[in-house]
Amino acid sequence: MGPVEQAVREDVEALGDLVGVEPSLTELAYRLASEIDLTGGEDGKLLPQLSRELRQTLAQLLEGRAADDDDDGLGDLAAPE
Repeated sequence: MGPVEQAVREDVEALGDLVGVEPSLTELAYRLASEIDLTGGEDGKLLPQLSRELRQTLAQLLEGRAADDDDDGLGDLAAPE
């Protein structure tokens, strides 16, 4: 396992339990990170594309988490009745 894949695995582990499509996105992120570590695809020619894909995959994974963080469990207390 290379340094990029190791870092991605540590970041995902810090997220805790995975739900919905998160496991699939995680596996994709691991695969992309592994390819980046190996050679960058075709001797580095695909490194920019792989890097973009990894960033987008991680952003999509975190995007779902950000929506969950907005829910403080208090419902709509500020709304007038």
